[in-house]
Amino acid sequence: MRHFIGIDIGGTSIKYGLVNEDLTVEKDGSCKTPDAGQRILETICECVERLLTEAADIEAVCVSSAGIIDSENGVVQEANPALIPGYTGTRIGNRILKQFGLPCHVENDVNCAGMAEYAAGAAKGSSSMLMLTIGTGIGGAFIWDGKLWKGYGNSACEVGRMELGTGSFEELAATSALVLNTAKRLGKVPEEISGKWIFEQAQAGNEVCIQEIDRMCDALALGIANLCYVLNPEIVVLGGGISAQREWLLPRLKKGLERYLIPSILEQTRLEFAAFGNYAGMMGACSAAIQKQKSALGGETDEKSIVCSVR
Repeated sequence: MRHFIGIDIGGTSIKYGLVNEDLTVEKDGSCKTPDAGQRILETICECVERLLTEAADIEAVCVSSAGIIDSENGVVQEANPALIPGYTGTRIGNRILKQFGLPCHVENDVNCAGMAEYAAGAAKGSSSMLMLTIGTGIGGAFIWDGKLWKGYGNSACEVGRMELGTGSFEELAATSALVLNTAKRLGKVPEEISGKWIFEQAQAGNEVCIQEIDRMCDALALGIANLCYVLNPEIVVLGGGISAQREWLLPRLKKGLERYLIPSILEQTRLEFAAFGNYAGMMGACSAAIQKQKSALGGETDEKSIVCSVR
């Protein structure tokens, strides 16, 4: 059975795994994302080295990465320096090919997650989907009629930078913003707490945590509403670490969307949470690589393969 190495680079952690052609993750791990672009590249290579001994038939390295990605050349075209300093211009594909002799497929992390959710996850069977991942920042991907829309310069759906009046979307609604605002009000250092801790405290009745979650949800609903007015997706899928808080967030987000969306759009837009969780980026990246290989060989794709093409 063929195998692929999947690597998912986020602002907080790097997840890696050995994935077979049936899209089963056979072995996985994670490590903290380094604070500099060159060190990230070294860490990617270390992850590949760890997994090379796990299978003899590895065909490619498939990378899901934060930032605007030139997938044709495997280059990080642009990355937010506040989230990942020095990452812009990193030539991932070239380094992997030179060091390991393996082809390397690189794609934006949210695009990867979106393709996985559209093909076999929360948005399966839909005509159009807006994928948002909420974490250190906010990323977006839009798929319409089976096509992943990347835009003219690969930067379509860089929604985190969208201005909402008092700040950008991710400055107001990302998990990192929730942590910063809550820490400030509680007199704590941001590194002492996490999004998970805030939700645990909120569920225990901490009023500050509840208020900050409410504020984040309102900003998130406003951003989603603005995007729905422009894109009019059938379904909006939320991913990232926040997807684990479905029961807590769903009623608050629905309340916000009722405030910001006109009824005719609200009634036709579904809100769902990602089905694949932490594996979405790896699965999307590996599935896209499998799809490309089959297309190049003139073969047909099976239902487990990502069916999206790229515009």
